[in-house]
Formats: sequence, C-alpha cells, structure tokens
Amino acid sequence: MTSFAVVGAGWRAEMFWRLAGGLEGLDCVGAVVRSPRELPVPTFASLAECVAEAAPDFVVTAVPWNVSPGLIVEAVERGLPVLAETPPAPDVAGLRSLWSAVGESGLVQVAEQYLLMPSHAARLAAVRLGLIGTPTQVQVSSTHQYHAVSMIRGILEAGRGPVTVRASRTTAPLVDPLKRDAWTDDPDPKPATTTIATLDFGEGLSGVYDFTDNQWHNQLRFRRLLVRGSHGELRDDEVVRLTEPRTIVRTPLVRRQTGYDLDLDGFDTDTITYGGEVLYRNPYPGRRWMDEEIAIATLLDATAAWVRGTAPAPYPLADGTQDHLIALAVEEAADTDRTVTTGSEPWA
Repeated sequence: MTSFAVVGAGWRAEMFWRLAGGLEGLDCVGAVVRSPRELPVPTFASLAECVAEAAPDFVVTAVPWNVSPGLIVEAVERGLPVLAETPPAPDVAGLRSLWSAVGESGLVQVAEQYLLMPSHAARLAAVRLGLIGTPTQVQVSSTHQYHAVSMIRGILEAGRGPVTVRASRTTAPLVDPLKRDAWTDDPDPKPATTTIATLDFGEGLSGVYDFTDNQWHNQLRFRRLLVRGSHGELRDDEVVRLTEPRTIVRTPLVRRQTGYDLDLDGFDTDTITYGGEVLYRNPYPGRRWMDEEIAIATLLDATAAWVRGTAPAPYPLADGTQDHLIALAVEEAADTDRTVTTGSEPWA
C-alpha cells in the first residue's frame, strides 16, 4: 500500500482524497489544514505533524499559488516526493527560485492531468500512431494558461526551449449560464474577454491558444482541439488523412458510453476507438467517474508507481514549470501587445 497526504482542504484537495478511496493500493492518510475542521480523513496542523504521525510516502499540495512553493521546498527538505498542483509557482521569479531550490532533487511532479482525460488521451494516441503523419501544429480552445500549453507541448513533443509568443485580447458580450458548481440563472450577456495567442516553438512546430473567460464551465462555447500533421488533421473526434495516392479518408473517433437505452451496465465510459483500433480503454470500469476524475485518478496511480520505483515520472517539475513560463508569456504579450520570447531556462 502506497500512502499520501494532501496539503489543503479546498475542492481540488477533496478530489484527491475522495478518488483515493476508489483506487487499489493507494491510501490518503490525512490532510494538512490551517484551521481545525471535520474531514473524511485525519487532519494535521502542519506538514511536520503529518509526517511524524502518518508517515506518508508522498504529499500532494493543493493550495493557493503563492503558498505552494514554500510547501514544495519543505517537503523536499524532508525527503518526501511531491505532486504539486498547477502551477508550481505564481510568476517567473518564483519558478526560477523554486527550480533553484528543488529542481535537481528529482522529487517534484506537477499535477497536470489534461492529456490523461479520456478524449484527449485517445486523440494523443491517434497522433502517436502516425495517423496524420508528423504533428506540426496544435490549436486549443478549451482550457486556460498552463493546461492549454501542456496540451500543445505534449502533443507536439515540443521540449523546453525558447518560444516566441504573440497575443491579443478582445472583449464581447456573452451569456454565462454556468459556474463551477451551479447555474447562474442570469440571461443577460456580460463582457467576456478572449485571449488568442500563437506560439512558435521553432523547427516548424507551432500552437494556437484561444480562451474565453470561464470557458471551462460555459457550455455556450465549444471546446475545440485541432492537430495538424504532415499527412492529415485531427479535429476534435474526427481524422482526415491521406492513406494512399489519390485517397483521402475521414474516420471518426467513437466513444462507447454504457448505460444508454437498454444497456443495463450502468452509466460509464468504456472505450474510444478509431475503426477497429482501441485508442483508449477506461482503467477504472464500474467507478462511474467523469473524465476529470478518471484523469486525476490516473495521475495519482502513476505518481504512486513512480514513488515505488516501478514507473517513470508522470509529469516532472521541469515540464510544469515550462508550461507556466509560456502561459505567463501569453499574458505578457497580450498585456503589452508585443512579441515575447522566452529564454533558455535552467530546467530546459
């Protein structure tokens, strides 16, 4: 049994200890909280107290951006592996300072889960199979900042080198019917800002970042993913490709969801296929988890395996740091209306 403790008690922290209850061989032994409260797991007033009494094998930090770096450093100083919620530090200076303190330890992973979500994992598998040839551009309009950058970098395998960023913002009216946990019941449009950026990684690799305020939850905006390759293109759940001279085919990615109509297996994700090829199979059948829960559970399992020494690092600090560095460059380019080029950082 591999154990972990969570630092924090917000909605993200709650997801980690709740999902651990549905995973085999993984146990959440407690949460470090600032003030006493009743939680489904034991609570501790400090990381030191948690380590002394619960002896976790690793810790998950799910705290505000400005608090996270100090906790990461404290855990590493205690020899504890860390899975740090995104981003690992709030700004460029913080990223550099954190890397200087713990980057060479090899003990820090970042909780970046987007490419572990079933639909994105299937799309990534399709690209890795070479269905569209060599991927050259990824366009993401779905999530924000470091999450979108992680998807672009991950699909392109773009590395951690300098990136040239150009960005702009526009504001337009938009009805916002949903927040994270409830309907707003407000039919009136409000000003919503859209940030669009191009990312040039060099060597023919590029990305397009497109995000509108609250796009995570606002169902009036589609989530879009486009991957352009040398021999075709993946658009959301469809692939167009050249299979032989004078032969262009279009094939859908098909998700099998149980529980519809007379399927009595219960509502659950089963597989995502491309023709006869299974691109993705739900590793947690019967849990009835939504995509976000599946992705975080997959990340927790991968982190536990890494801690045990039976699997590679799931998402090293260097990658999480690079994601946020580029995300900050997008914000700077949009704020200043100037081209921003990131440098070659120590974690590169």
